[in-house]
Amino acid sequence: MSDEKIKNITIADIAADLGVSKTTVSRAMSGKGRIGQKTRNNVLEYIKLHDYKPNIVAKGLAQSRTYNIGVVMPVDYNMMDLTFFQECLLGIEEIAGLMEYDILLAYNKDNDISSLERIVNNGKVDGVILMRTFINDPQIEFLKQKNIKFVTVGSSNYTGVIQIDHDHKNACKELTSVVLMKCSGTVALLGGDMNHVVSQNRLKGFYEGYETVGKSADMNLVDINIENNIMLDKKVEEALEQNAECILCMDDAICVRVLNKLHDLHKKVPKDVKVASFYNGIMLENYVPSITSLSFNTKELGIVTGRTIIDMIEGKSVAQKTLLPYEIVLKESTK
Repeated sequence: MSDEKIKNITIADIAADLGVSKTTVSRAMSGKGRIGQKTRNNVLEYIKLHDYKPNIVAKGLAQSRTYNIGVVMPVDYNMMDLTFFQECLLGIEEIAGLMEYDILLAYNKDNDISSLERIVNNGKVDGVILMRTFINDPQIEFLKQKNIKFVTVGSSNYTGVIQIDHDHKNACKELTSVVLMKCSGTVALLGGDMNHVVSQNRLKGFYEGYETVGKSADMNLVDINIENNIMLDKKVEEALEQNAECILCMDDAICVRVLNKLHDLHKKVPKDVKVASFYNGIMLENYVPSITSLSFNTKELGIVTGRTIIDMIEGKSVAQKTLLPYEIVLKESTK
């Protein structure tokens, strides 16, 4: 066989050279169907010798697959969320590339799922990854209706949904209990949009942290659904007026704003008030003083999610919910 022929080798070429049918070659490659071990070995040895790689389009047509995974990104994220989505997507792309799958991006803005509907209705993907989950989630309802395989990055309250998440509830529970053991006074919690499942899990962990140390949270110092910086600045002032010894922030975006407001008020961390965050974003890494926070491996989250959706597409069994570990990073801000 000429060099040019080798470069463009097909299943038909393999079958002709070995004197077997194309069906036999396909069975040898897939490991499915009845075929003698000697014949299988001959085919596999030929493939290895000639560095044969199947045409992914032809393979997809033969197996009724696209070898595409849809990834639905939210549009309404801030700059600090961007790093999370980038690292998670990098993990998904890494495992997808190894398994010869490609990524198709779709977008969700204000619960407009037309981008997702289009790629699913046009048969462009074999499965879908949702990068953000909501309490009332039209993405999930649509995918369940279409009976298409999907995985969520983050937890979901919907039944029968495959979920990959960090263990936010227990992480926040543990950090809250650690902070309470360091504080003799009151602790404030400032949080954002409770339409996100992750926000609810963090709030549950906060309350359970209090239960762990046998205390009850001061509800006057628990403020959630903070919609903008003006409201957040006001809540920081109110927490200080109520002599909060520590301000717990539900995420890094809130934490950065809290730190800026404390600076404007000439309040020193941790001398005047302690500060901790339920998420360690890139903006907090170089802050002085260093900030106590929860650390999660976002790229690993993407890799596990990507592997899970591919396993589902290929008919393998997967766990209903996978919770990845976390690390509590104690630093100067809570000393």
